[in-house]
Amino acid sequence: MNFPKLNDPKTAEFVGIMLGDGSIGIYKCKAKNRITNMYQMKITIDSREISYINYLYHLIEYLFCIKPKINYKKKENTADIRIFRRNIVNFAINEIGLKISPKWNSAKIPDMYFNNELENLVLRGIFDTDGCVSITKNNGILYPRLELKICPSPMQNQFIEILERLEFNFKVQALDKGKVRLRINGKKQMRKWLAIVGTNNPKHYDKLNKILQ
Repeated sequence: MNFPKLNDPKTAEFVGIMLGDGSIGIYKCKAKNRITNMYQMKITIDSREISYINYLYHLIEYLFCIKPKINYKKKENTADIRIFRRNIVNFAINEIGLKISPKWNSAKIPDMYFNNELENLVLRGIFDTDGCVSITKNNGILYPRLELKICPSPMQNQFIEILERLEFNFKVQALDKGKVRLRINGKKQMRKWLAIVGTNNPKHYDKLNKILQ
């Protein structure tokens, strides 16, 4: 099996995706009358986002040369994209530097993807999966807003540092239980976002493109 180059932009984007709606677990399970470990990487996404699910499927296929499993939960409007490969899970933990779930108090952007040109791709991955673009109307004028909630963890300050380095105008709102909400407002900032960070999530792109035309 071929593993991706650590400095591949697609690997950096995958890091952001895993920090957003991804999880990594090593679980005890029973198989053939013995206890063994099950290794799993999972990305949970809205099942109605078919185009983005296809994008994630092909991204994993490109990075790891495997076809991930997709489990649709129609009653919950969610889809789980899963990898059950011990060597890929170990690679993600030991080589890339991702943490085993839960993310609470532990999630961190690995050093290789922080404070360099790769951090923009990490930013894209997390916003594409865990962020949202909302459009409000103010005095008849449509006003776009990009938001992301982050659980208490080292990556809170890391994402704030990235946005500061990229000179975005943003606000940080403290929420309950140590969570924060990052918020970027306005058309000028959205154009800057698309130019510097970009998006591979058609849902986000369509909303932004509609308001910026």
